[in-house]
Amino acid sequence: MTFRDHFSGVSEGYSRYRPRYPESLFVWLAAEAPARGLAWDCATGSGQAAAGLARHFRQVEATDASARQIESAPQMPGVRYRVAPADASGLGPGSADLVTVAQALHWFDTEDFHAELARVLRADGLFAAWCYQLCRVEPSVDDLILALYRDVLGPYWPAERRHIESGYETLRSPWPRLQTPSFRMEAAWEAADMLGYLATWSAVQRCRRATGEDPLSALVAPLRRCWGPGRRQVVWPLSMLACRKPPED
Repeated sequence: MTFRDHFSGVSEGYSRYRPRYPESLFVWLAAEAPARGLAWDCATGSGQAAAGLARHFRQVEATDASARQIESAPQMPGVRYRVAPADASGLGPGSADLVTVAQALHWFDTEDFHAELARVLRADGLFAAWCYQLCRVEPSVDDLILALYRDVLGPYWPAERRHIESGYETLRSPWPRLQTPSFRMEAAWEAADMLGYLATWSAVQRCRRATGEDPLSALVAPLRRCWGPGRRQVVWPLSMLACRKPPED
């Protein structure tokens, strides 16, 4: 699998500004998994999902192909971080009760990852991948972020972004999809937090490299003006692809 590293250059910002997943998501994953032994968090980034899984599973194997991302992940009991690509986890056959991929499945070589998933996941084990699109704050802020996303950064989004825009409906599932509850992330942010988050977008990095200019510079003043002082509630709805490995596999 060819690893296209879109985030190592902003690994510290990714760790600081990427929103945290809701506890209700991890409660559901733990309830649906056949056991709470080993969870493999593939493409863990800086460990946002691994931290939530560690509260419910005895051991979390958190892997990422980017050494820089792994270096930015906070150490915590029950989580072992390793540098490994999605198609070569280093885990034993049938060893994982749960495999998760948070905001990263769209980057994978589907066939290679599915083969590794089928090898590592135990019979009746659960696979869950999720993504989130644009956040919601209030109309004037949302319009500014949409204009940045579509009009300024449109040419700089990788082609794989279409899978996020479809809520992962355009990605093939290795086994029949499960019906899942609705989940969403929430954060109480100041304007500076939002600007820090936008700076982690892969298209922002690509635009800077291509043009030599910062696409966020024109956004700072109007965003701060619309945001006002203090904190605002920011919401990201999650889209999920979940399935279970059949016993005969």
